[in-house]
Amino acid sequence: MSDRCCSPHREAPKPVKHRCPANGIEYPEVPKRTIAHHIKKSWQWDGKEQPYYFCDDSDCDVVYFGVDDLVIYKWQLRTMVGVKDKSDEAMVCYCYGATQADVVNENGIRDFVIRKTKGGECSCETSNPSGTCCLKYFPGQKH
Repeated sequence: MSDRCCSPHREAPKPVKHRCPANGIEYPEVPKRTIAHHIKKSWQWDGKEQPYYFCDDSDCDVVYFGVDDLVIYKWQLRTMVGVKDKSDEAMVCYCYGATQADVVNENGIRDFVIRKTKGGECSCETSNPSGTCCLKYFPGQKH
């Protein structure tokens, strides 16, 4: 009987988080397909086979970075990254186009997004630059 965890051919588990080379804070992994949907001229991006991560620090110009510390900056994206933008027009929900101002000034947007998400009618993994659901980024929510 073979014990996989003791196998000399076992791959080391990839890290769930990695430190941003610009600010030194650990951030979660993001799917490569998310990056491909937001980077300018995605057909020119090589997208090496490695984990990539999403930096949501509004004071950091890095948006994505790889395990090898390759960085992708805000200016290299075709999408404005809402969590890095402090304006009222910063996007909160990419699936349905809700801005920071919309969420603050109109009741029911969060509930609408929750209903749509529960119904499987969202595309967060590709629409949102973070590759995750937008609900954690709604005003008044803890990150």
